Amino acid sequence: MSTLTVDVSQNGCIKNVDSSSSVPELDEYDFSRLPHRPRNLNLERQRSFDERSLTDLPLGLSPHPPSRADNFFRAFDHLDSAFSPGRRSGYNTPTSQFGYGQNYEPHPMIAEAWDNIRRSLVYFRGRPVGTIAALDNSDEKLNYDQVFVRDFVPSALAFLMNGEPEVVKNFLLKTLRLQSWEKKIDRFHLGEGVMPASFKVLHDPIRNTETLIADFGESAIGRVAPVDSGFWWIILLRAYTKSTGDFSLAEMPECQKGMRLILSLCLSEGFDTFPTLLCADGCCMIDRRMGVYGYPIEIQALFFMALRCAMLLLKQDAPGKELIERIVKRLHALSYHLRSYFWLDLKQLNDIYRYKTEEYSHTAVNKFNVIPDSLPEWVFDFMPLHGGYFIGNVGPSNMDFRWFCLGNCIRFFRL
Repeated sequence: MSTLTVDVSQNGCIKNVDSSSSVPELDEYDFSRLPHRPRNLNLERQRSFDERSLTDLPLGLSPHPPSRADNFFRAFDHLDSAFSPGRRSGYNTPTSQFGYGQNYEPHPMIAEAWDNIRRSLVYFRGRPVGTIAALDNSDEKLNYDQVFVRDFVPSALAFLMNGEPEVVKNFLLKTLRLQSWEKKIDRFHLGEGVMPASFKVLHDPIRNTETLIADFGESAIGRVAPVDSGFWWIILLRAYTKSTGDFSLAEMPECQKGMRLILSLCLSEGFDTFPTLLCADGCCMIDRRMGVYGYPIEIQALFFMALRCAMLLLKQDAPGKELIERIVKRLHALSYHLRSYFWLDLKQLNDIYRYKTEEYSHTAVNKFNVIPDSLPEWVFDFMPLHGGYFIGNVGPSNMDFRWFCLGNCIRFFRL
């Protein structure tokens, strides 16, 4: 275990950091595990009240208090059992492990949450197919009355944990059917594998019919395509099969074809020099310019997770084996790239602070030509004392040091 020696000047800039490694040595498939114990730090810095209150609490009978990584991962020790086939979580609008037991009334907040989920259900020809984005009673609802792929995932997980997989199955099948629709914006046709960002049910009271209307970006603010929808669909399909033990849905020819179309779209060869997935601004999170164009960590984490799920869902036939081989190669490269260039800790921060620019050679240290002056002042105070985090974006002359919750959290889940 190495020891870091950090000198911090009065202006907050790091002058010297010595460490043997900045990223844990991990296997090629998994970059989600952090060291079991933090490295020792000689850092003269005042801890905040919140940090003292957490770290100074007695967390057990062990003479050595567990590290933050230990505490974090202990919360995920029982994820597999929570999604095991036939197991109910207890969220039957009722009690749960957060309630009082099966003989007591549920917590009012849980009951209210389930009531809102039930009210937000959207039905198509008598069957539930998803939940609307928001229960908004205002006059100008925009598209909040539509079923969004990414927004339905939390509701879908709640239904699965509550033993109600039917709505999730209906959602997966309906969005899969929408994938086969013609996707055209002006005179340009989108890729065949693109999944819709959202859909709604159009009721015709005169003809007494119902029709699904999908949005692939042609109606979105900014006219941006949903890069993440296909990844969420694959991840949710894996969650459904693991929760119910029913693999018949994933093994359907239509589902296998849908996965192949999504994977062929994101694994296609182009002019990229990185294994990460290029993303236009506004194609993830919300359709506003937020400076997340390029290679945002959220899309890369979803991409990585979807590839892992697809490996378990694809059949071992000729088309499936060919895709699995491509997935394995991409996962190796993507895992290395994320661990090497997206991970930021004190040592890496110090290296960036000392970068030279305009380096030309395969031995260049500053491979992305990042300008050291672009380091924001807040990052020195934000950097955790132990470990680090995955920064928001890495690309040519672009390094976004913001911490994005979804991108950093989703990489810990392995379905």
